[in-house]
Amino acid sequence: MRHIDTLVIGAGQAGLAMSHCLSERSVEHVVLERGDVANSWARERWDSLRLLTPNWQSRLPGYCYTGDDPQGFMSMAQVVSYLRGYSNQSPMPIECRTKVLAVSADGQGYRVATSRVDWACRNVVMANGACAIPSIPTISAALPTDLTQISALAYREPGQLPKGGVLVVGASASGVQIASELAQAGHAVTLAAGHHIRMPRSYRGRDIQWWMDRSGVQDQGIGDVDDIARARALPSLQLVGDADIPLMDFNHLQSLGCTITGRLTAIRSGVALFSGGLANACALSDLKMRRLLRSFDAFAEETAVPGLSSLEPISATALPQRPDLSLDLGSGAIRTIVWATGFRPDFSWLKMPVFDRKGQLLHDEGHVADGLYVLGLPFMRKRKSALIDGVGDDAIALSDQIVRRSHQTVA
Repeated sequence: MRHIDTLVIGAGQAGLAMSHCLSERSVEHVVLERGDVANSWARERWDSLRLLTPNWQSRLPGYCYTGDDPQGFMSMAQVVSYLRGYSNQSPMPIECRTKVLAVSADGQGYRVATSRVDWACRNVVMANGACAIPSIPTISAALPTDLTQISALAYREPGQLPKGGVLVVGASASGVQIASELAQAGHAVTLAAGHHIRMPRSYRGRDIQWWMDRSGVQDQGIGDVDDIARARALPSLQLVGDADIPLMDFNHLQSLGCTITGRLTAIRSGVALFSGGLANACALSDLKMRRLLRSFDAFAEETAVPGLSSLEPISATALPQRPDLSLDLGSGAIRTIVWATGFRPDFSWLKMPVFDRKGQLLHDEGHVADGLYVLGLPFMRKRKSALIDGVGDDAIALSDQIVRRSHQTVA
């Protein structure tokens, strides 16, 4: 049994940011990582993926991007290099290839069992990522057995899939990017889309993330939204890390030959059934996009932002008059299903009653219980909490809580 004040689980951007903040506050700690630093970025992303945020927005406590392409977008290899550079800048106490098996309460602290040694600690920070497990709907069990099924987490590149048609389920950033890549590789692609958020890569000459950063959208806190549960469940923006693709939307996909259908609702006798609400979903997405862009126009006028291009009208989403409502999965036209239906964190090793009836972790801005914290989840404290640019502020706040708890224990 080894003893430490604080254990941090995970050596991605959240865990590294927390380690930096704890070191600044002289808190004795160790970071446990199941693989190597930035393991998820290195092993659980598809080959062509790039960050959706520009390089200048890769900001962590005590560390930022210093390269010669601030407006570019990092590849996965570059993200790994960036994060490993952060961990080496001032060497962090990281124990790699150490899998956490169980975390349980132990008096005023915690006992943490791992694949190497057990720990006793006062505090635990769970920074093991929000995208550890693909959220695949239960209807997947009704698919014909001869179809290949793959999640966005397991997808790497088009050659991984058998030849033939592909049904991509889900229209967030992952879904539209994978659909685009598969279509360009020669697959006949059908995309099943429900609620989604359409957004241009740039607006009036500035990247969309510049607008969200400077106007304060990304700094909105949980008190700034009416329904925090809904805000935390929003899909990612339909973006791609490529300034040459102004809109990674349904219009772009249809120009590549993709077929767009409504949300996948059921599979009956080998036939996929789709919602008839695609037009409404697209109209709502267009409405929300334009509302946000108008708010940026108002911000620009109020603050006299210089050098902007003129107002840019964006055409509405164009859809077929009668989108397909069914697809025979037994006809041979579709050979693969790609589930781009979101992700969830893995807390299967957390042996404590801190979950709601749906199995989601209960927390108050990252505080789960006395001495137990979580970091890196969507909209944990701010809208940007799950971004590389957002974990720093949350790590600072939680590390301050850990210091205060230590002082209270001593007192």
